[in-house]
Amino acid sequence: MKANRRTRSVTSLFTWLMVGHAVAQTPAREDVLRTLGKAATFMHDELSRHGGYVYQWSGDLKLREAEGITDEDTLWVQPPGTPRVGEAFLDAFESTSDPKILGYAREAALALAHRQLHSGGWYYSMHFAGEKGLNRFYRYDLKGNPQPDPLPEKAREGPSGWDVWRTRRFEGNLSILDDDTTQSALRFMMRADQALKFSDSVIHESALRGLEALLLTQYPNGAWSASFDRLTSSPPAAEDYPIKRASFPADYPRKWPKDFTGCYVLNDDLTADCIHTLIRAYQTYGDGRYLAAAKKGGEFFFVAQLPEPQPAWAQQYDKEMHPVWSRAFEVAAVSSRESETVMETLMLLCRATGDKKWLTPIPAALSYLKKSLRPDGTLARYYEMRTNTPLYFQRKKGGGHELTTSDADPSSNYGFIITPILDDIEAEHQRLLRLPTPSGERPLAESPAKRASEAIASLDARGAWVERGIRLRHHKIDPPEGVIQSETFAQNISALCQSLGQGHRPPLSQ
Repeated sequence: MKANRRTRSVTSLFTWLMVGHAVAQTPAREDVLRTLGKAATFMHDELSRHGGYVYQWSGDLKLREAEGITDEDTLWVQPPGTPRVGEAFLDAFESTSDPKILGYAREAALALAHRQLHSGGWYYSMHFAGEKGLNRFYRYDLKGNPQPDPLPEKAREGPSGWDVWRTRRFEGNLSILDDDTTQSALRFMMRADQALKFSDSVIHESALRGLEALLLTQYPNGAWSASFDRLTSSPPAAEDYPIKRASFPADYPRKWPKDFTGCYVLNDDLTADCIHTLIRAYQTYGDGRYLAAAKKGGEFFFVAQLPEPQPAWAQQYDKEMHPVWSRAFEVAAVSSRESETVMETLMLLCRATGDKKWLTPIPAALSYLKKSLRPDGTLARYYEMRTNTPLYFQRKKGGGHELTTSDADPSSNYGFIITPILDDIEAEHQRLLRLPTPSGERPLAESPAKRASEAIASLDARGAWVERGIRLRHHKIDPPEGVIQSETFAQNISALCQSLGQGHRPPLSQ
């Protein structure tokens, strides 16, 4: 799991709502439309392979990488990969009505559909050649023909849940919910399905298959695990995973136990992303099961809120609903980062349902986190259970991580100190309380005009946004010709569309 996947805005929503801010001049509509078309065409014609995308390319297009150096037949699902680019294409299509750009999005959706696993979701990456491309658990072969599910009937009829999935018996069938992987693919697939007026049966069936997987992997308490390698006919059973309220364990290891007992996961927004996906599913297809599952996910936040004097949330919980370790630098503790996301998601549920009951856990959590701010106004990622002592990790000599209460030299591989968005959360919470029936979208925190104007000005002659001084981390070089990034493409497309009053906006901070 990656830390700090989302880059949080430090612009205070409260300031925007109550004080106002300078608004840059909105660029001319024709300039925006021209830029959208040129940028989308370059992205598709020059950087797409098999309809999919990676994270970064050198400016001369000779080097490419995602979570590692990759070849042209290995594309990425995990954001900011193929689904992120595909959503940007749909933004551009909604603003331009250009069927060519819709075609680019359709190609990306088909790439995902052809590499969907029989378990219903996606792995971090997808392969279109070689031995990995021949994985028998892909729903389609390399020629685009359906492949039968090779899972033994006995495995499909057996029990489910983390006790089963963590064994990874069917490794090639491993669907990933970590890092918004399967969820982002599904949200894009649904949106593409709707844009295509539900006419493409491959895309439509892929979206419904993935949504069925989300329903079948949800626990009785509303949570999800990080991954699953098979689907059974029913979700995890209540007798195996009884509903309990979160509590502090009598004791816990201060060193990594090298075990993954956290079957209920909030880390890296996992449950939040599932809820977001199910809300979109309900809005797209009108199936009440999806909204019910989203609400059930929200109810997990109620039982997962830790008791006073630390009424916030942890990254992951075991079956007893005790906070537990995940990786060697993810300690059993109260987590400020995940707690902020929980509060954002509760407000998303409030807007989606019009029900203010979702707001009830927020005041206590906000008050606690404000009291936990460090002297410089930041938050520690972790706070020790019961004592509320800030916790950090530093690198040990010879490798590995060591838990410490000192912030003098925290390891740089993880966000152990975060910039809080508590003011933004509090302002939106108050706004929702004032509304008779909350609905709609969260207000933009800032005008997109400035970013849109900068995007127009910085597009090169080819139609690429090239950034200097950006490192290709896995190639370990700063290319002199610069770097092209999928995330920058998506953000610029979003700003351009928003400057026209169009485009999709994510409901959580990005």
